[in-house]
Amino acid sequence: MASDENPQLVVGDPVGQQLKRAREKLGLGADDIARAQHLRPAIIQAIENSEHTRIDSELFLKGYVRAYASHVGLDPDSLIIDLDRELEPLRIEREKQHEANPLVDIERRRRQKRRIAKMLLLIVAIVLAGFLAYRFILQNDTAPTGTEAPEQASEIQPESDVAEADSPSGSGTQMTEDVVERGSVEEESAAPETESVAGDAVGEEATDPLAGEVAVEEPAQEPAVEQPVPVVEEPKPLVENPEEPVLVANTARLQMTFTADCWVQVSDADGNRLVASLQRRGDRIDVSGDAPLRIVIGAVDAVGSVRFQGEPVNLGDFRVANNRTEFTLSL
Repeated sequence: MASDENPQLVVGDPVGQQLKRAREKLGLGADDIARAQHLRPAIIQAIENSEHTRIDSELFLKGYVRAYASHVGLDPDSLIIDLDRELEPLRIEREKQHEANPLVDIERRRRQKRRIAKMLLLIVAIVLAGFLAYRFILQNDTAPTGTEAPEQASEIQPESDVAEADSPSGSGTQMTEDVVERGSVEEESAAPETESVAGDAVGEEATDPLAGEVAVEEPAQEPAVEQPVPVVEEPKPLVENPEEPVLVANTARLQMTFTADCWVQVSDADGNRLVASLQRRGDRIDVSGDAPLRIVIGAVDAVGSVRFQGEPVNLGDFRVANNRTEFTLSL
């Protein structure tokens, strides 16, 4: 048996009908839900009538349905599952329209041709690299080294030299005999000279009164040469303070607080969504991304504070329509 606060829903009913039945059970009007969720009444009517194409995107639609379900006491997760089943035919229809577009077909063929051209270019590059590597290896294997020729030349000797060295009556024997005769003549001539030199030395010792004293001359000492002291310069650090963080000039920081339920979307300069969700009372956003940052706020009066790069931002400076605003913050 269903209670008054949580009415029994019929399985298979559209999400809009379930939300409408729960709203009427609580005695609330569409304008009451719109004011509570800071939305336009037209959006509440589009949700209840299952006119999903009137909502900007599927992401916003799911956020509105989740907030609506929480307000009337229904299970948001269950309704989102039902909503996905309702949106599936719409997704298929959009996909068919997209595929039927001739521009899409032309772009698809162009991408396919580009892909084939890249594959052919890659194959040609691989074949060319293999051919060059084969040529390089073949040249290294066939090229003679610089040390082989001298070694071979030293190993090869003329037959005439070998014959003369082996012959006992050759020029080598004659040269040996000449050397022996010359050495004996030099010994005979050097003997008288040695005897005369020895006699002169004895005569000088007899007549020299100071012959008994032998003077020993000390070798002169060369002045010491001071060795230069090497100077070692300590390398200067590339970064004077490595502990200090390096700041990126294009990165911006956004901080937001909320006093009630509010849908928020934050995108960076490249279009990447940093935040895209429903914020509750007391929630806080603290994100950073490449400037400029684009912000979409679904309920301006539910925002407590906005700070950009640590500085407060006045939402009154931007255009607000139906309690909704879109603006861009740049450095």
